[in-house]
Amino acid sequence: QVQLVESGGGLVQAGDSLRLSCAASEHTFRTAIMGWFRQAPGKEREFVAAIRGNDLTHYGDSLNGRFTISRDDDRSTVYLQMNGLKPEDTAVYFCAATRPNFDGDWYAPPYDAWGQGTQVTVSS
Repeated sequence: QVQLVESGGGLVQAGDSLRLSCAASEHTFRTAIMGWFRQAPGKEREFVAAIRGNDLTHYGDSLNGRFTISRDDDRSTVYLQMNGLKPEDTAVYFCAATRPNFDGDWYAPPYDAWGQGTQVTVSS
């Protein structure tokens, strides 16, 4: 099973930007759907973004265009660029991967692998 390692989290001020990275252990990742999720204390896990191939993306409803997901298959890495951060974006951010060559409903795929998460804290 592919291993995922997130990085790039930290403590920032409202309005700042951060770029999260998720490195995958296998090159088979390039055929998987990759997703980002987040979970704030006391709240349920929330979908943030997903990418299929290099140009199919969709995002959670609450983001209002502030986040961008991308991937670099040569580096087996998926990114989440977060701009205009708000205190309500404070959460642990997780990346996830489906099995390779998943061809089902990519808006709600079964994610088989998860990273350990990276903390993002936005101060007001």
